Amino acid sequence: MPTNKQRREAAQRRLQRQLERRAQIARKRHRNLLIGLSVIAVLAVVGAIFAITSVAGGDDDVTAAPASTSAAPSSEPAATSAAAPSTNADGTVACTYTPDDSGTAAGTPPANVPGTGTATLTMATSAGDIGLSLDQAKAPCASASFVHLASTGFFNGTPCHRETSSEGLKVLQCGDPTGQGTGGPGYSYPTQVTGDETYGRGTLAMANAGAGTDGSQFFLVYADSQLPPNYTVVGTIDEAGLGVLDQIAAKGIEGGATDGAPAEPVSITTMTVQQ
Repeated sequence: MPTNKQRREAAQRRLQRQLERRAQIARKRHRNLLIGLSVIAVLAVVGAIFAITSVAGGDDDVTAAPASTSAAPSSEPAATSAAAPSTNADGTVACTYTPDDSGTAAGTPPANVPGTGTATLTMATSAGDIGLSLDQAKAPCASASFVHLASTGFFNGTPCHRETSSEGLKVLQCGDPTGQGTGGPGYSYPTQVTGDETYGRGTLAMANAGAGTDGSQFFLVYADSQLPPNYTVVGTIDEAGLGVLDQIAAKGIEGGATDGAPAEPVSITTMTVQQ
């Protein structure tokens, strides 16, 4: 028959085993909780990245930054500022246009393009004429591409497939022959940004699917927009053209949305370079 001392020792051993089991269970629960929280965090990050970039299948898109952020806001990874293209002895600028499978254009622009002055274009649309002035000093490669595509008739008969009217992004996007946001000219060239770009009313800029993927798609800013400095500012829109954009914006977006096709379809009739 066990003595009182033996019974006390046995009880202590049982209590010790119970405490150890409870500690093991607590550690396991804690570990599972951490794993669960980690999975949730990863899914949240992935979801945020997807929502922020809004670029799928090579779409050329522009995404507004949060209105509450300070100067030079960024809602997506900032585009890498491309090194300024080199200037030749004759004052022209050397640009690189890389063929891709985004579409088919009449060849590529010349490798050496004007690096000073402006080029003036008239974008005749189904809603009215929009005058564009391209800055060949600040965006020589984008300007030369614009002039090349206009001269070959690339833009003629193409739709302006996207309009936005959200708090921080008010633009009309054009330049995709497919009308789906996935088309291009059959080549791309470097995004040229300094990090100081702003996108106020009257700005003409190139859309992209990430740094270095500028092509034929562009957007016209009809009201001040909050964008990260990821998009090449190629020029400006004239006052008459802004009036046309205001009329397009007033008609709204398909289905009453804040981002989608214009409620009344808009297409480019011709894009003409003024001599």
